[in-house]
Amino acid sequence: MNAESVIEFLGLVPLLQKLPSCSLKKIAQLVTVKHYEKGKYVIREGEIGEGLYFIWEGEAQVSGSFHCEEDLRADFQLKRYDCFGDGISVSVQQSNVIAFTKLTCLILPREHCILLRPKSIWSADKPPGTCSLVENILHVEPIEVNLFQGITLPDAPKFGKVFGGQFVGQALAAASKTVDCLKFVHSLHASFLLVGDFDIPIGYNVHRMRDGKSFATRRVEAIQKGIVVFTLFASFQKEEQGFDHQDVTMPLVAEPEMLLSMEELRERRLTDPRLPRTYRNKVAGMNFIPWPIEIKFCEPNTNTKQTKSPPSLRYWLRARGKLSDGQALHRCVAAYASDLIFFQVSLNPHRTRSLKTAAVSLDHSMWFHRSFRADDWILFSITSPVAHNARGFVSGHMFNRKGELIVSLTQEGLLREIPTLKQTATSKL
Repeated sequence: MNAESVIEFLGLVPLLQKLPSCSLKKIAQLVTVKHYEKGKYVIREGEIGEGLYFIWEGEAQVSGSFHCEEDLRADFQLKRYDCFGDGISVSVQQSNVIAFTKLTCLILPREHCILLRPKSIWSADKPPGTCSLVENILHVEPIEVNLFQGITLPDAPKFGKVFGGQFVGQALAAASKTVDCLKFVHSLHASFLLVGDFDIPIGYNVHRMRDGKSFATRRVEAIQKGIVVFTLFASFQKEEQGFDHQDVTMPLVAEPEMLLSMEELRERRLTDPRLPRTYRNKVAGMNFIPWPIEIKFCEPNTNTKQTKSPPSLRYWLRARGKLSDGQALHRCVAAYASDLIFFQVSLNPHRTRSLKTAAVSLDHSMWFHRSFRADDWILFSITSPVAHNARGFVSGHMFNRKGELIVSLTQEGLLREIPTLKQTATSKL
């Protein structure tokens, strides 16, 4: 039994799925190991236990259940990943717990059980209200085992519905909380089924498809009003040494410090005489709320949504504010940010002044190659190789500032032109 195996074990204990990775690692250092022979008492009724007990190996049984009916006996059996005892409070044991087989338990001493009460799923110390906005957006509340709840915050991007990146980020957050903290998502595949309602909570039901030594697989359903509106399939892997090469090169672009932010770009466009006056007036009249992701376009220009342009785009992005340290959070933030400006690039070559379109994301896939920080600048390079049969397709690469490829992405969506009703002259006779 080593520290790594203990961390993996604790990550699969349902009671601990709400804990940030830093808390799990601390608990792994603090637990003690005890062995019990078959029939030996672990805790006696009326005694004060040593803390919280986690069953590492074997089975235990609550006394009084040995003579119960066969179909109820399983309710009183404690197996691997089950826990019992007292956590925060000091109280006497209400019943006997006896080793049903040869038993091994990990015990978290009571004085350290405060670790079981983190401020959020991402941080043991920072409550959600003090974190960056995107970290708050990606906070999902554990409701019960494998079930989480997310909400749309008032100052979160909505676009008239639940933002697709919010679905991806929150679903990935829920899946990540059911996997031990030594495994990180390496690929995800999401399908957008129905439009989400941002006025009601979103339930995330996580299905544990597989838990292996190196890989784990999860399927997540996002549910509103009893209907599945979004699904995500994610695979997680423990980091290990292997072959290493990179054949794609980061584009040569200006450093983010030399570029305008979206807020600065907006202010300039309001007074740019090269842009149509109707467009400038429309921009000025829009209620502008800064996104939780800072974006700087690499090639600022005078194009508008009514101007044709090549089916490609490059921009720098990073989360606003300082994020907590867990790598799982940073990958969730990248998943969230990836849907802000991505699929729209497939429409660039088709834009005209009179064009009106309906665009809806259908599916979204990501492959994570390296660890990174989402509050550092990341270059997102996007291209749309094809649009056909009322569907647009985009692919993208994310690079860190060293030029290392950290994420590869694809997305497909529905692109339909909305017919414009032409007014015809009507005789007054």
